[in-house]
Amino acid sequence: MELLCPLNLPPYPFRITERNGQFFLFDEIRKKTLLITPEEWVRQHFVQYLVAQKKYPKSLVQLEGGLNLHGLAKRSDILVYNSSAEKILLVECKAPTVKITQAVFDQVARYNIVYRVPLLAVTNGLQHFYCKINFEEKKYFFLKELPDYESF
Repeated sequence: MELLCPLNLPPYPFRITERNGQFFLFDEIRKKTLLITPEEWVRQHFVQYLVAQKKYPKSLVQLEGGLNLHGLAKRSDILVYNSSAEKILLVECKAPTVKITQAVFDQVARYNIVYRVPLLAVTNGLQHFYCKINFEEKKYFFLKELPDYESF
C-alpha cells in the first residue's frame, strides 16, 4: 500500500490494524491508536529512530504539542526535552511526497521563535536535515548526523 511506503529510516514493527479500508497504528508515546496519514507515518518512524537509534528517552518526547505563534494556534510535530525539562530538539515532519523546501525550514524557524531550541530537524521520511542554532552568536550550521541524546 502506498500509504505505508518504505522510508529512509529504520523499519519498526508497529501495531497496525485495518478497519473499513483505513489503517491505524498504536502510538507508543501518546498511548492511543491513530489513523495513519503519510505525515503520521513519517512522524512515527522518526520517533522510533530517536528512541531506538539515538537513545532519546520516550518519556521526554512530546508529539503534536500546541504553541501560540503571533496569536495563532499551531502544532509542532516532535519536541524533545532533556532531563532538566529544557527543550533540546524540534522536529518538523512532512509527508514523503512533500519536498523539503525553504518554506519548510521557514516553518520550523518560526516555531523556534517561540521554543528557542538549539537543535532543529526537518524530515519527509526520505530526506533529513539537522541544524544547530547558536543563539548567542546568532548563527546556525547544518549537521550531517543527528546527535545522540547522550551528547546533550
